[in-house]
Amino acid sequence: MKRFFFASFLSMACLLSQAQSAPRSIIRVGLWTLWHDKEITIAPNGPAQFRTCAACVPQALKNITVKLDNSGLTWTEDRVQIRSATELLITGSYRIAAHQESLTLTYPLRITAQPGALTIAATLPVERYVELVVAAESGAADSPESLKALAVVARSFALAPRHGHTGFDVCDSTHCQWLRWRGSAAAHAATLATAGASLWLRGSRAAAYFHQNCGGRTAAANEVWPARRGTALTNLISRTDPYCQRVGSSEWSATISRADLTQALAIDGLSPPGWKTLSVAERGESGRATILLAGATKISAEDFRLAVGRALGWNRIRSNWFEVSAQGDSFLFHGRGSGHGVGLCQTGAAEMAREGHNYREILAQYFPGATLGEVTTGAEWQSLTSAGFTLESSDSKDAAYLPSLSRALSDAESRSGLTPQGTITVRAYRSTPAFRDATLAPGWVAAFTERNQIALQPLRLLAARKLLDGTLRHEFLHVLVEEQATAQTPLWLREGLVEAWSGDASSQAQRQALSPGAINEKLARAASEADSEAAHQAAGWYAQQLLNHYGRVQVLAWLRAGVPANVLLALR
Repeated sequence: MKRFFFASFLSMACLLSQAQSAPRSIIRVGLWTLWHDKEITIAPNGPAQFRTCAACVPQALKNITVKLDNSGLTWTEDRVQIRSATELLITGSYRIAAHQESLTLTYPLRITAQPGALTIAATLPVERYVELVVAAESGAADSPESLKALAVVARSFALAPRHGHTGFDVCDSTHCQWLRWRGSAAAHAATLATAGASLWLRGSRAAAYFHQNCGGRTAAANEVWPARRGTALTNLISRTDPYCQRVGSSEWSATISRADLTQALAIDGLSPPGWKTLSVAERGESGRATILLAGATKISAEDFRLAVGRALGWNRIRSNWFEVSAQGDSFLFHGRGSGHGVGLCQTGAAEMAREGHNYREILAQYFPGATLGEVTTGAEWQSLTSAGFTLESSDSKDAAYLPSLSRALSDAESRSGLTPQGTITVRAYRSTPAFRDATLAPGWVAAFTERNQIALQPLRLLAARKLLDGTLRHEFLHVLVEEQATAQTPLWLREGLVEAWSGDASSQAQRQALSPGAINEKLARAASEADSEAAHQAAGWYAQQLLNHYGRVQVLAWLRAGVPANVLLALR
C-alpha cells in the first residue's frame, strides 16, 4: 500500500546471470556499436566490482584499460597488473571511456571480444530502455500523446525476437533505436503511462517501426526491406498521411561528389570503384526509390541511404524518396521526408496529438489492424471510464471492481477535503511479475503512484488478500496530495498526510525520534520493507500532529508553501 518511487530494485548480480536468456523484463544494449572500439577505460564512480565469469568471485573495481587481443581481452589494472580473460563483467557505479567519449552508468556491463572490436553490452530493465529511447528520439513538436505512441512503438520493437546482433539484443544506434544515456521527465511520463503495452497483430507481436517524416505518404515495409517476410509486417502498408502533409514542406536537396559516393559504397561492399552513372531503376508504391543503378551494379536504395549516412552523415540522403541527376563530377539529390518511411511518422503523430488525438488513435493511424496488448500475452488493454478516473486493464473481469474504485476515490476526497484536478488513470496489471517489470517496484509493494497515474498489482489478488479498499484509498490520496504539493514540499509531509488520512498514522510518541530529514532519507532510499514501514509511520506521526494542532486548512496551506521551522521544533 505504500507509494514506491521509480527506481530499480533488481539485483545487479541477478541481471548478469539472466542476461544470456534476456527475459522480457530486461534487455541487453550494445554500446558505441558504430565505433568498433579496440580499447576502453573503466573507472569506479562509487562502489563497483568486476569478475571474469558469472560464477567467479567479484573483486573491487580499480582503474583499468581493456584492449582487444586477438579473440580475447587483456587489461591493465592501475597501469601495473596485466590480466587476460574471455569476458569482463562490471557491476556497481562506474565510468567507461573511449574515442574521446565517456559515460557514467550503473547498469551491469559485459565486455567480450568479437573479430575486430570489443563488444560492450549493458543490461537494463526494458522500461528504462524505452524511456531512454523516447528521450533520444523525440522532438520539440512532441506532446504527451505523441510521446506515448512513440513509447509503445519503441517497446514493441525492443521486444521483437531478433535484431541481427551477436552478444546483445539491440544496439544504441539508429540501426535499432537511437539511445542516449539520459532520460527526461516527459519521456519518463510517457513510458510509465504505457508500461506493459505493445502492438499485436492477429495473435502475434506486430512489427513496429518509426521514422522522422514520411513526406506525406508512408512506405510499405516490403518497399524498404523486400527480404523480410511474415504476418507481423502485413499491416505496414503505404498510405497517404494527411497529418504530415498539413505540417508543410519536407523537401531536401544534397550535392555529393562521385568520389565520396564511391568511397561510401565501397566501405559497405555495395559497388566496386569505377562506376560513372547513378540512376533510380525501380520505385515502390509510395514513390520511393527501391533499386538504384551505380553503373551496371544494382543497389538497394535503403542500403545506399544507410551507407551514405554512415560514411558522410545522416543529413545528406535523408530518405529514399528522391530524384538524382548528374552535375559534373557530382550528383544532385532532391527528395522529401526523413527516414525509411515505414510505420509511425513522428511528424504526423505530433500533429495528430496537437489536433487532440490520443495515443491509441495515433497508433491506429500508422498500424492499421494492430491492437494494444499486454506485452507477454497479447491480451488487449481496455479503458473503462468512471467519474474522476479511468481504469486500464487487460483483464476483462476487472470491470467488476469499478464500484470499489469509485468508493475509494470518494472516501479519499472526504478525508482530505481535496478533489482531483483532472482524470486519474488507474492501471491494473495481470500478474505480480508484470507489475514489477512495468514499475520496477519490489514484489512487496502493492501499488505505485506517480502524478495522476496509479499502477496496481492484480485487482483480484488485492481483493483476495483484503487489501483492495485500503490500497485504492491510499493511492488516490497520493494523487490528491501530489496535485497540491510543489517541488519544495518535503517528502515526509506528502507521505505523512497520506498515512494520516488513510488511518495508518501511529499515535505512539516514540515515532518522533526520527527527524523529518532522516525520514526523507529513509523514504527515498528504503533498503527493505521494514525500513519503508518505519519511515512511513514516522512521517504519518508528524502529519497527524500537525492536523491535530493546526487543522486541515492550515496544513493544506503548508503543503503548498512549506511548514515553518518553528512549528517543527515545537512538535519535536
